[in-house]
Amino acid sequence: MSVQRPNILWYCTDQQRFDTIGALGNQFVRTPAIDALTNEGTAFTHTYCQSPICTPSRSSFMTGLYPSRAHNTRNGNANFDSSPPLISKLIAEAGYHCGLIGKFHLQSAGRRTEPRLDDGFTFWKFSHAPRDDWKEGHDYAEWVKAQEADLNAMRSSEDKVPAELHQTTWATERAIEFLDSAASKDKPWMLNINPYDPHPPFIPPKTYARRFNASDMPGPHFELSDIEAQRALASVDFQTESLPPEAIDGKNVQALYYAMISLIDDQFARLVAHLDRTGQRENTLIIFTSDHGESLGDHGLLYKGCRFYEGLVRVPLIFNCPGTVTAGIQSNALVELLDMSATILDFAGIELPDYFQGKSLRSILSGQSSSNHHRDSVRSEYFDALDGSFTKTGGRASFATMYRNRTHKLVIYHRENLGELFDLETDPWEHQNLWNDPGSQALKNRLILESFNSHVTLTTDVGSERIAPM
Repeated sequence: MSVQRPNILWYCTDQQRFDTIGALGNQFVRTPAIDALTNEGTAFTHTYCQSPICTPSRSSFMTGLYPSRAHNTRNGNANFDSSPPLISKLIAEAGYHCGLIGKFHLQSAGRRTEPRLDDGFTFWKFSHAPRDDWKEGHDYAEWVKAQEADLNAMRSSEDKVPAELHQTTWATERAIEFLDSAASKDKPWMLNINPYDPHPPFIPPKTYARRFNASDMPGPHFELSDIEAQRALASVDFQTESLPPEAIDGKNVQALYYAMISLIDDQFARLVAHLDRTGQRENTLIIFTSDHGESLGDHGLLYKGCRFYEGLVRVPLIFNCPGTVTAGIQSNALVELLDMSATILDFAGIELPDYFQGKSLRSILSGQSSSNHHRDSVRSEYFDALDGSFTKTGGRASFATMYRNRTHKLVIYHRENLGELFDLETDPWEHQNLWNDPGSQALKNRLILESFNSHVTLTTDVGSERIAPM
């Protein structure tokens, strides 16, 4: 039965690649709950974040603007003027009871708990990261202390933090608390759950780590030519330098990463089961996604920074709502996380503001439009996004943009006179850079023009509205 204003369960992991779900082709990870969500809903397999870094990506999908247009392009920022209003504020004003659990990260949480914005959330359980670095206001650390456990000691132990005390589990406990209280309210609800995993460090509970053997893993997407290719980009911010998979223990890192996702899947299953038990599932739109991806050894790189390879900028995006979202669809349409935001507002019955840069996916989800096309191109950007102490370049501010159409990806590292051009049909894992290929110069020039036009028209803030001819 179709509903106009469903409840919204929005589950956003941190740093999870697109290719980490069993139902979408990964035979090495174990994700039965997410697989069921996928098989019973619609998955967009070519969804791109608007920045490969936490804060600009999150500020983008929370405002409906590209990061540079939202004036929030870096991690570690002192503050964020949330104008226009966050989508959670718009949803709350439309009559929803809104809750947030876990990470928010629209402003820095370094040396402080993240200050609240005018965010619309009446239920707020904050945990930036699964550490005990904050004197007050960090709900997860306080929950661990209440159980007479030492979070930092467990993190450094051989067994790591056990599943029952893990931040991902805590997020589920708080979510169930919200769901139980929301069930008695005479209004729809939206719950945004943001666990920290599978963000580094790769330290799953030992019980989960034992389930995945490094020797069984396929290993990163790597060719020897990647080392030289990354040396040419040495002046551009990244958290690690390029090394062969054996030098970074690539298969073991992959196994640990998949173990963290397995814990996420188990806890996600608890949430879905609770929705079923309480009779809320049939009127709940479930969304599963992540803010950006992880290199995971591809091209010899770990973690994140100023690169736009598929593992970094392409993320899961799955919608599920019985009777409302078409089941069994895997759409390869080009999609941006901004489109997820527009879709959430659409389901909440909110007309998209004029400034909003996302495009609702609802017609695809309902089967009214073809699932083969949504955008002609997608874009992502990196503008002075990481503090130099977290990158191998030690402080050089990097600026870069990505433009991707159906067949090709163009990346320009501004100020560096460097770029990348990949034919994604023949080279899906981006090992053959065509930037200097003589036969590709006409294509490169055309894509540079398209990318420049896209950047200027989509990210330029033209100021206040025009009220007269002069």
